[in-house]
Amino acid sequence: MDSISAVVLAGGEGSRLRPLTRYRPKPLLPAATTPIIEHVFDQLIEAGVTNITVVVGYKRQRVQSHFGSTYRNIPLTYVTQDNQFGSGHALLAADGTVSGPMLVVNGDQFVESAIIKDVLEAHDDSNAAATLGVLNRMDLDPYGGVVLEDETVTAVVENPDDDRSYRLNAGVYVFESGIFDAIRAAESRAGEQSLTDGIAELLERGESVCGTVSEGVWVDATYPWDLLDVSFELLESGVVDDKRDSPIAETATIHDSAVIREPVVVAPDCEVGAGAVVGPFTCLGENATVGSNAVVERSVIDADTRIGANATVVDCVTGIGVTVGNGSAIPGGPGDVRVGNRIFEGERLGALLSDRVTDRGGSTYVPGAVIGPDVSVEAGATVRGTIAEDTEVRS
Repeated sequence: MDSISAVVLAGGEGSRLRPLTRYRPKPLLPAATTPIIEHVFDQLIEAGVTNITVVVGYKRQRVQSHFGSTYRNIPLTYVTQDNQFGSGHALLAADGTVSGPMLVVNGDQFVESAIIKDVLEAHDDSNAAATLGVLNRMDLDPYGGVVLEDETVTAVVENPDDDRSYRLNAGVYVFESGIFDAIRAAESRAGEQSLTDGIAELLERGESVCGTVSEGVWVDATYPWDLLDVSFELLESGVVDDKRDSPIAETATIHDSAVIREPVVVAPDCEVGAGAVVGPFTCLGENATVGSNAVVERSVIDADTRIGANATVVDCVTGIGVTVGNGSAIPGGPGDVRVGNRIFEGERLGALLSDRVTDRGGSTYVPGAVIGPDVSVEAGATVRGTIAEDTEVRS
């Protein structure tokens, strides 16, 4: 394709990542220190995309104000999915703005440009109505499965439970314009219109649907602890190094006696105090501060967060503007984590501290603690379980 148009589906909330998504959509959550969707844009541009349509919905103003009308000189067009009724419904919001062939990706998953290029090349070599990128993964939960015969897709199934040989649907597609009619014609499930139902409708009509297996990097955050894995994968794969000239920003201030254990990424205007230890596998967002003799490892610390002197922070995810007081201890996982009505046992999450949590120091966090936004933790408290927003935790 000489000119490549992409549609980025970024309308969803990311409900299983609550309470981090209370005030911003999942695509704006950090992968390392950069919003997930920004990584998506970077990989699209690397693959040769020349214009991008972004489908926004939940907290759409946050996405639009963050990027504006262009990104790296590539024009951004926004269309709104007023209600979030599935991935197919999201793509329909772009009907009339784009026409085939169009590249379609999710705005809340990191997909390396190698996968995108593989799908574009495979579509160029076919006369297919759709081409899918797939991965050789054993564990498909909670994603979709694709059955391939040679390079022909014979079935697409959400959460497959039969014994057929499936590959993981990477959520990277090239569609011709017929996908819009197929989505509308497909029978919706539970009031939702999904892309996979649209693809199944193409297959029912006898249209050619191709699949290509790729070996590129693909990572997704479904649950809070996954944000750690996504960031660590980007650190290990070198994606962070590709985006930044150095893992430590020039405007960061690191005390001579502090210890930095790679891999890390330290964003602009961070400050690391005397005797502090940061890393390995630690991401400090813009303007984060680590106090003297504090230890921060295997953690994703978002912008404007303050880690107090002598604090210990391990296996932790924070939101924006969090304060961890002097001497507080988040010793790390594994722990049991409640997400909605489910309990996930033995997950490596020391704690999740949402936006503007204020810890006044000397507190201890039981592994798996999930703290909602605007919570105040009194000095010396023990914090466990799920704490609702705007709560005061007393010692």
